[in-house]
Amino acid sequence: MILRFLTRWLVCSVGLWIATGFLGTTIGYDNRLEVIFIGGLVLAVINTVVKPILVIFSLPAIVFSLGLFMILINGLTVYIASKLYTPLHITNIWAAIFAGMVIGLVNYLVSTVLGE
Repeated sequence: MILRFLTRWLVCSVGLWIATGFLGTTIGYDNRLEVIFIGGLVLAVINTVVKPILVIFSLPAIVFSLGLFMILINGLTVYIASKLYTPLHITNIWAAIFAGMVIGLVNYLVSTVLGE
């Protein structure tokens, strides 16, 4: 269980770092890696605690959109993480949605490689 959370933390941190590379000025971390790692920790905690509740409450929208609503939920969790941890600057919800897509892709790739 601890190893799974540490993996999620690492995946969130790497995904944030990659997303900042793609988005440039819309996601800022003051060129400090500790902001990425702490932001990844905050995001991992949100994904562990808050995201399941969001998924349950938005289940009809997820089913109706054939799962595409999960992109918005991922973006919302990234946006919440940026509001809770202010050194991680995300300028708008669209940047958060794109960062959520990048983090989801990194999570998928890591899960495929690890076979989880």
